[in-house]
Amino acid sequence: MPIEKQATALNGARLPFAEIWMADFEFVVGSGEKPRPVCMVAEEFWSGRQIRLWEDDLQRLKAAPFNTGPNACFVAYFASAEFGCFLALGWPLPTNTLDLFAEHRVLTNGTQFPHGNSLLGAARHYGIDTIGADEKETMRDLIMAGGPWSEAERVAILDYCASDVDLLRPLLASMAPQLTATPQRLGHAIWRGRYMGAVATMEHNGVPIDVGALDVINANWLDIQDTLIVEVDRAYGVYDGRTFKADRFAAYLAANDIPWPRLDTGRLALDDDTFRGMARAYPQVSALQELRHALGALRLNSLAVGPDGRNRTLLSPFRSKTGRNQPSNSKAIFGTAVWVRGLIKPEAGTALAYLDFASQEFAIAACLSRDEKMWRAYESGDPYLQFAKDAGLAPPDATKSSHEAVRDRCKHIVLGVQYGMSAYGVAQRAGILVAEARELLQLHREHYRAFWAWAEQNVDNVLAGATLSTPMGWQFRQGMGTEGNPRSILNWPMQSTGADILRLSCVRLMEAGVKICAPVHDAILIEAPLDALDEQVELARGIMEQACRDLLRGRACRVDAETIKHPDRYMDTKRGLGMWNTVMRSVGLPEYEGGR
Repeated sequence: MPIEKQATALNGARLPFAEIWMADFEFVVGSGEKPRPVCMVAEEFWSGRQIRLWEDDLQRLKAAPFNTGPNACFVAYFASAEFGCFLALGWPLPTNTLDLFAEHRVLTNGTQFPHGNSLLGAARHYGIDTIGADEKETMRDLIMAGGPWSEAERVAILDYCASDVDLLRPLLASMAPQLTATPQRLGHAIWRGRYMGAVATMEHNGVPIDVGALDVINANWLDIQDTLIVEVDRAYGVYDGRTFKADRFAAYLAANDIPWPRLDTGRLALDDDTFRGMARAYPQVSALQELRHALGALRLNSLAVGPDGRNRTLLSPFRSKTGRNQPSNSKAIFGTAVWVRGLIKPEAGTALAYLDFASQEFAIAACLSRDEKMWRAYESGDPYLQFAKDAGLAPPDATKSSHEAVRDRCKHIVLGVQYGMSAYGVAQRAGILVAEARELLQLHREHYRAFWAWAEQNVDNVLAGATLSTPMGWQFRQGMGTEGNPRSILNWPMQSTGADILRLSCVRLMEAGVKICAPVHDAILIEAPLDALDEQVELARGIMEQACRDLLRGRACRVDAETIKHPDRYMDTKRGLGMWNTVMRSVGLPEYEGGR
């Protein structure tokens, strides 16, 4: 199509691709399973050429029936769903992708948006007519029933699939001027599209699960809960049968000098978030926190495990304001209680590696704010102890073991600062007086002045209507009529840049042939044959460190690697091993003696 007509079709914008293929799949997928493609409709933007294929036709193809090379662009809405079908069919992923879901999230992140983030919602946002939500739900129910379908139903399903493709044309045209505002903006969008390929790859690979142990746990769950209460509550004495007694817990806290947060009513705050935070500050209550979590779940049936023993669920990329993934806590293995992750077990002949960016948010804060004193603290290998030294709270030759208490207090300050925590909040978490927490926070301000000037400027700018942006173009602005939260704004650049680094790492790992299984906040789980493990770990570590250098002005976060070789299992010995072994004893399975 001539340049002039291209610009007209795209509301004055230009996309540098000879072909633009818009596509949508309909598919059936069970819990923990790979998708089964039912049909696909694809249409080329410039020419209007359309392709409609049913599942038997799709199965016969070795690649997509349209151009997916360097001179073409693939356009979809929530492209990881389409790419899941690509992978299920054994098709190579496209070179260039524009995911209009991800770009819609970028353009509206932080603003009030009454229509939601579905394809229909995005279309309505731009004034595009759509089918009704009820009609869409009816068709989805027909498809998820799994067939067989009559000839008339097949036609209706293909027409329904085509209706989604029909929405992509005006949606792309509406968004194109912003997507192409600068070459960098378009480049960032293409990278987000590539990340959706990495998301689909991780969802396709899944995490290996010890299905035998899972089945035993589910079959005995009620008895396990009773056993856990008896064994764990010996140290606390806060249960009456299956009932948690707040007055007994208050007595336990008083006897152990634990300053527990309270509600405005004066009652103890007993929500999950408070328990998790206090368990980190006071490890002696971690077993109780795990017990309450276990009693709150009827069983682990909601954990999405397919017939091949792999945990698979939607990773839900770009759902949060920071751009991080938001998978279901009940369906994804890394969203469950820490002890449940002991179900992760590599298959025979393979190993897993958990690659973790060490103290990543501290490093990001130092780099983005250009606070050299913070960066030197990170380079020391222990930023919490180094802060204690910088602030004069510990001598230059102090070590983690020699000044553990001081280091712990400083750790709570350093981490609390990154989340905008008040002196009261820090005092609660660290188990110190509010006055001491206030003094430590002031010392942090005095020693990391560049960071604080940068962080407070960010908050002021957003509250004044400015937009924050990460190195890879993820954006946030405070919507009109919404109340600004300085704490979340303060932490947004660190969290969002960390998400940038994770996405860039996942794309490069995938393209380097590393088998990526799951993203875990600031870590990535990979899988490799036993004889290739060391090589794959070093390759992955190098890729992840380089992603940091590329986005943090040439500076790299350290990447720690923990390996789990068959027949071992994933285990957090500090937080999960005790509860895991208690559960194993209760069902007559062997306890675990290894661990991370």
